[in-house]
Amino acid sequence: MTNVVTIQNIKIGGGNPLTLIAGPCVVENRDMIFFTAEKVKKICEQYSIPLIFKSSYKKANRTSMTGFVTIGMDEALKIMDEAKKAFGFPILTDIHTEEEIAAVAQVADVLQIPAFLCRQTDLLLAAGRTGKAVNIKKGQFLAPDDIRHPIEKVESTGNKNILVTERGTTFGYHNLVVDMRGLVMMRKFGYPIVLDATHSVQLPSGENGKSGGQPEFIFPLSRAGAAVGIDALFIETHPEPAKAMSDAASQLPLDQLERLLKQVISIDTAVKEFIQ
Repeated sequence: MTNVVTIQNIKIGGGNPLTLIAGPCVVENRDMIFFTAEKVKKICEQYSIPLIFKSSYKKANRTSMTGFVTIGMDEALKIMDEAKKAFGFPILTDIHTEEEIAAVAQVADVLQIPAFLCRQTDLLLAAGRTGKAVNIKKGQFLAPDDIRHPIEKVESTGNKNILVTERGTTFGYHNLVVDMRGLVMMRKFGYPIVLDATHSVQLPSGENGKSGGQPEFIFPLSRAGAAVGIDALFIETHPEPAKAMSDAASQLPLDQLERLLKQVISIDTAVKEFIQ
């Protein structure tokens, strides 16, 4: 049985229904965030799906110098805070340096450790010390069993509000693969397991200075993850992915989210009793 992590009134793990972590890759402007937030919340309420809204105030990891980074950290966090208060959902966002954490922790309910930073000891310790829930994304270079080390770093601060996210493993050049065995392997460490089904379909650095993607695989990966037994599904979604300022090739079109969730929830309901 996995530990139950409570975020506001949402209980993740321990056989609880699937939670959705969803939102645009990055805060582009207030109108887009509010439009997406309203749509996602409405769908989740319709299907009684717990929602944690996700967006990044800054994209520190860019393929090239031309990649969009931020509209400004303060402005982006302000928009996220306004959305949180307007719609009443908890917020998840990435952190990149120890110096950012104090400001981010005033807004975010979940601090996310980006995959490329999952071995940064000082960052993990600083995140753990806030007492906030910490979502550790397993690095593309990390074996499933090795996620125990980032977990132990956060645990050492006395914080056991930990989520662990699979987002694909590097397989050759410009490619990621999700090994579904990894979801089972990571579960043995006792924390809720999240599948990031959108970053998992990226083709890193595969499009001449930016990452490509194969979004047609978001649906089958999400269904497969639910069948293996995940506690939360992570989906980056955008009203017009082709116009997105970041991860345009791998975000789910917002108008497809309801159809995806109907499929995943049906599978989650059927298998939950067998995997705890």
